[in-house]
Amino acid sequence: MAEFGSQQILKPGLYVVATPIGNLGDLSPRAKHVLGQVDLIACEDTRVTAKLLTANLIKKPLVPYHEHNGPVARPKIMARLAEGAKVALVSDAGTPLISDPGFKLVAEAQDAGHYVSAVPGPCAAIMALSLAGMPTDRFLFMGFPPNKTKARQDWFRAELRTKASLVFYESAKRVADCLADAASVLGDRQGAVCRELTKRYEEVRRDNLSGLAAFYGAGEAPKGEIVVVIGPPLHGDEGDSTALDAETLLKAALKHMSVKSAAAFVAELTDVPKKALYSRALELTKGD
Repeated sequence: MAEFGSQQILKPGLYVVATPIGNLGDLSPRAKHVLGQVDLIACEDTRVTAKLLTANLIKKPLVPYHEHNGPVARPKIMARLAEGAKVALVSDAGTPLISDPGFKLVAEAQDAGHYVSAVPGPCAAIMALSLAGMPTDRFLFMGFPPNKTKARQDWFRAELRTKASLVFYESAKRVADCLADAASVLGDRQGAVCRELTKRYEEVRRDNLSGLAAFYGAGEAPKGEIVVVIGPPLHGDEGDSTALDAETLLKAALKHMSVKSAAAFVAELTDVPKKALYSRALELTKGD
């Protein structure tokens, strides 16, 4: 394995550098070295990156690069690369390109033949996945869900049959509603809410989706940055997985809807006839 040398001289090119997601101690020695050697640092918010650099006694020119100024800023950064500059790309926290627009700059740099390398490090999505206790052999990172209920439910519905753990970011003020929408569409799967990762009040709460929605909806919105992990569909060892999906969905829908409405709702999401779902819903609610 090649060792990192503190005196390593950087080639001209673009360096995608991961930065801490909360704990400043997570900036790697290699990341610190690269940030200290480049000619220019492209970042989401110059104020955020300036604090990181100050804490590490680094002083470098900063230019803002984000989704709003990309079309204007990208040609200027490409021009610097063409001049032989060494440029670092960082996000406000974590690994660039994970739910931010940096991929366009990386693509243009690659296509133009510039040297492009990455300095790996913190990533909230991966850390949450490692803490959530959900299957990790297959997972889908989904970014941020839509803000509105209907759009958010459609967003979940598109992954109804995705046989993988789902990982996404959500704001603290919307997490309860988001979890309730996930339960109504995906069924009452296992989930985990990972909050304030690497920080003093780091917390991981595991429960089924309805339980998590009830917990976070009962009081004030939680504080801090949040990553949600939802487990894959719960299939039995044998039998028709479509029928099992419908059963799970029906149980979740009955918590919020009438028998008739729940049957109609689940029939729209699955291939199971509404009449069969209605009969099953009556059986499930017989003792209520």
